[in-house]
Amino acid sequence: MQLELVTKKDFQDLKVELIDELKKFLSPATEQKEWLKSADVMNMLACSPGTLQNLRVNGTLPFTKMGGTIYYSRKDVMKVLEGNKQNAA
Repeated sequence: MQLELVTKKDFQDLKVELIDELKKFLSPATEQKEWLKSADVMNMLACSPGTLQNLRVNGTLPFTKMGGTIYYSRKDVMKVLEGNKQNAA
């Protein structure tokens, strides 16, 4: 039977390798899509379907419709959020 000693350095190396692997595994999930569906936008803006429709109708939030699906540019959604930013009183 062969005896192997595990040092503190070995554990540190293992930790670094595990963190690198986790980053690789999680990075596609955190990658942001350029075009968002209505449900994604409602989550980002914390608004109802009716409010989202009002934003479309009054021209506040540009959109693209393909078939029955409405898409929004992430940049446009961020502009709406930035445009409504308010300073604390």
